[in-house]
Amino acid sequence: MKYTSQSVALPYFVAAIGLFVGQIVFGLAMGLQYVVGDFLFPEIPFNVARMVHTNLLIVWLLFGFMGAAYYLIPEETETELYSPALAKLMFWIFLVAGAATILGYLLVDYNTLAAYTGNNILATMGREFLEQPLLTKIGIVVVALAFLFNISMTMLKGRKTVISIVMLLGLWGLAIFFLFSFYNPANLVKDKFYWWWVVHLWVEGVWELIMAAMLAFVLIKVTGVDREVIEKWLYVIITLALVTGLIGTGHHYFWIGTPGYWQWWGSVFSALEPIPFFAMTVFAFNMVNRRRREHPNKAAVLWALGTGVMAFLGAGVWGFLHTLAPVNFYTHGSQITAAHGHMAFYGAYVLVVLTIISYAMPLLRGRAANSQRAQVCEMWAFWLMTISMVFITLFLTAAGILQVWLQRVSDTPMPFMQVQDQISLFYWMRLWAGVVFAAGLVTYLASFFVKGESKPLITP
Repeated sequence: MKYTSQSVALPYFVAAIGLFVGQIVFGLAMGLQYVVGDFLFPEIPFNVARMVHTNLLIVWLLFGFMGAAYYLIPEETETELYSPALAKLMFWIFLVAGAATILGYLLVDYNTLAAYTGNNILATMGREFLEQPLLTKIGIVVVALAFLFNISMTMLKGRKTVISIVMLLGLWGLAIFFLFSFYNPANLVKDKFYWWWVVHLWVEGVWELIMAAMLAFVLIKVTGVDREVIEKWLYVIITLALVTGLIGTGHHYFWIGTPGYWQWWGSVFSALEPIPFFAMTVFAFNMVNRRRREHPNKAAVLWALGTGVMAFLGAGVWGFLHTLAPVNFYTHGSQITAAHGHMAFYGAYVLVVLTIISYAMPLLRGRAANSQRAQVCEMWAFWLMTISMVFITLFLTAAGILQVWLQRVSDTPMPFMQVQDQISLFYWMRLWAGVVFAAGLVTYLASFFVKGESKPLITP
């Protein structure tokens, strides 16, 4: 490490990986509940398992983003972190609050949990992805503000770079748009309208800035390409991402009671959303091809290239498949949506967090890169998880196409549950692909403990 305060990123990365494991455990439980309906019932009903699965995804990615910021901002600004002590304190507050919330989901009836945590004072619970109790939401705001204060003060006293500015802009946007989770109007149209201001404007807006900054940082370190070249690419990518992603929110407004013009705005700008992801793929491969040095951390390079490709496929291609209003009329809320969601989250955000962890973790542990054996193990993990995610996506896509045909298009549409019986084979196939993904995750964890001769520490 160049700066000792970068070490505060380590617990954030460890917590992110631990919560990632929890997310996959509950994902497998849900996959089994799809085909064995009474599995773990009534101890962990499907709605609770789903809530835990999605909330763990959000929280572990946030831990990853925060760890990435604490690692790269000191290096970009060429100064120590403003307050390492504050970063450590916020880590424990966030971890304890997150763990308590998950235990609350599992151990307490949701209505009772709402009553205990002040939902009668300000009703914010009960909405998908924003199920957190009021006290947890307030805690998230406190942690986010302390985190942003720490990062912003570090930047004010140090060098300003394009990467650090884009990263900070994305992180501030993340915090600002989360405030709409406290707004829960009684009007259902307004509720869904502003609900997307958190969900969409996170994952298809400000999170893309964070992802681009993290990817650019790693590529500078592992390729040695001039910073000016990478920063020019970064300008193009974030401009395309913001222009298409912000107005592309309209593809969620097709059928919720908003004016009809959103079908045009949403369709046109959503159709353009694959462009920044394609640019990101070209960017990653172009930088690696133009590299000026062979970095010893080959695994980090693989994760970085995988981020570009899988983000383009999941967020770009699979997003485009059902984003035009005439198509979405039939496909919205089907398993095609689930297929897009799985590959998009994995490609765009899971992989970029694992990219920064793969690059930074060896340096945090005192070496330039892990041993060759450890890196081979890590690369096996990449391929197991990535290939299984491709198959999960394909199985869900097939299930979605059949679901749309049987339930919404055919001359004699079938009831929902009868359709679910017809497509259960795809759910079984998705479950087994999920088992392979879990095996890849175990392989990834094992790579941290594989012994071998490590590369000597160099100045990154």
